[in-house]
Amino acid sequence: MAEPATITQRMPSELGALMRAVAEHCPNVTPGPIDETPRPEDPGHPEYHRRQRAEFALARWRTATPRRYQQAVADHPAVIAWADAASTDLDQAGDLLLTGPTGTGKTYQAYGALRRIAEAGPRRYEAIATTAPDLYGRLRPGGSDRGTEDELRRLCRVPLLLIDDLGAAKHSEWVEEVSYRIFNERYNACRPTVITTNLPPRNPHGTDLADRLGDRLVSRFAESTTIVPVIGPDRRRQPRSAA
Repeated sequence: MAEPATITQRMPSELGALMRAVAEHCPNVTPGPIDETPRPEDPGHPEYHRRQRAEFALARWRTATPRRYQQAVADHPAVIAWADAASTDLDQAGDLLLTGPTGTGKTYQAYGALRRIAEAGPRRYEAIATTAPDLYGRLRPGGSDRGTEDELRRLCRVPLLLIDDLGAAKHSEWVEEVSYRIFNERYNACRPTVITTNLPPRNPHGTDLADRLGDRLVSRFAESTTIVPVIGPDRRRQPRSAA
């Protein structure tokens, strides 16, 4: 059987002729180096994959975030620092407690912190966001289709949990015990919780979180929590500027 002919041999063309001419007249020419390093927009580059993870994480963040806070962006320096630390190592971040009067933007900063973590492109992003009254409502008999214990496990095990308006519920032994179970398990498992509250952890001159949730829980905050006072006028009562 005859040796197979190349395309150039079978169908001479201008390109084939040019290639032969180059080979005859430039025998010492060798191909130059080819830069095969992937660019940030190319698959294989770390930045490409980070962007893909961030897009997925942001979709989850939007699902967990109420409509009012879909544009939330963390701009408080301490909140930004905490979110960046959580993006680097979630296990070492500890909790974030935003405390201050009503309407100062605590909830906005809380959702902004979760958004900043999502934008960093973590390898895993799961978050639950709820208000304290809704959380306790889910954990009462009949409050969740999952069942009380399954709902409690879900709140304890989700990597990121946001509880808005902690301390708003009326104090009771049941509230204190449920709160302690959630925070204690999350503390032991190094799962960070983002908390907003109108109450300081301790206040010798008035009501504080210790009054509502017990000393055991507040002692956990003292050990591993970044406490950020959010001070300022009540934004909800400020008149909106005319368009």
